[in-house]
Amino acid sequence: MTWLETVIIAIVEGLTEFLPVSSTGHMIITQNLLGIPQGDPFVHAFTFIIQFGAILSVVCLYWKRFFQFDNTPAPQGSTLLQRLKHKYYFYWLLIVGVLPAVIIGLLAKKSGLLDWLLDSVLVVAIMLVVGGIFMLFCDKLFNKGSDETKVNEKRAFNIGLYQCISVIPGVSRSMATIVGGMTQGLTRKRAAEFSFFLAVPTMAGATLLDLLDLLKEDAAWATPHNITMLLLGCVVAFVVAFLAMKWFVAFLTKYGFKAFGIYRIIVGGIIIVLLLTGHSLAMVD
Repeated sequence: MTWLETVIIAIVEGLTEFLPVSSTGHMIITQNLLGIPQGDPFVHAFTFIIQFGAILSVVCLYWKRFFQFDNTPAPQGSTLLQRLKHKYYFYWLLIVGVLPAVIIGLLAKKSGLLDWLLDSVLVVAIMLVVGGIFMLFCDKLFNKGSDETKVNEKRAFNIGLYQCISVIPGVSRSMATIVGGMTQGLTRKRAAEFSFFLAVPTMAGATLLDLLDLLKEDAAWATPHNITMLLLGCVVAFVVAFLAMKWFVAFLTKYGFKAFGIYRIIVGGIIIVLLLTGHSLAMVD
C-alpha cells in the first residue's frame, strides 16, 4: 500500500465508522477501486486495526463518561464484587455488551468465514442494499424510545447480540447496535451513544487479535513501511472520525435513518450491476 492509498482508506474509515453504512464494507470497496490486492493478511489486518484509531475518538469526545465513576455508597451489606460493580457500572455494561461479539467473532475468525467475507465485494453490496431497505422503515418500527429508558445489563446484552450481525461486511456495526438499542426502548441519541461506547472494547479486542495473528503467522510483515502505514492510518481515521461523530449524532437525532438507507441502496445497487455485468471495480487494472 502507498501513502496516498493509506490516507484515502483512513479517511473513508473515519467518515463511515459511526455512520450506519458499514465502514468495513466501504473500506473493502475503496480497496477494490484502488486496485489493492485482496486476500493479503496485512490488508485484512489493516482494515480492522485502523478502525481502532477511529474508535479512540469516542474516548476523547466522551472522556467524562469513560473516566467518571459512581462514588455514591453501595447498598448496605454489599459484597466486594457488588461494590466494584456499583462503582464501575459503566464498564460492567460494556463487558456484558461485548460478550456476544467476542464469542461469535472468535468462531467466525477460527472457521475462516471472516476472511472469506472480507474478500467478497458482492457480499458487501448485497448487504448494503438489504440494510438500506430495512433502514427506510426502521424509524417507524422502532422510534418509540423514551428519555427515561436507560441501559441496564439485559439491554446491554441484547444490544451486544445485535452487534454480532455486523460480522458480515456491509451490515454496519453502527446500524446494528443503534437499531438494537432502539428495540430496547432507547432514544436514537442514547442508542447511538451506547453504540459508540460499545465499539471501544469491541474494536480493541479485534485489533489485538489481528496483531497477534499477524505476528504468529509471519512477522516479516512488520517492516518499517507497513508499521508506518498502520500508524498513519490510525491517526488519520482518529481525526476524521472525531470531526464526523458529533455531526452524525445531531443528524440521526433529527432526521433518522432514511437518508442513509437511500445512500446504501444506491451504492450497493451500482456495485451489484457492475459485478453482474462483468466489470471490475478497480479504477486502474
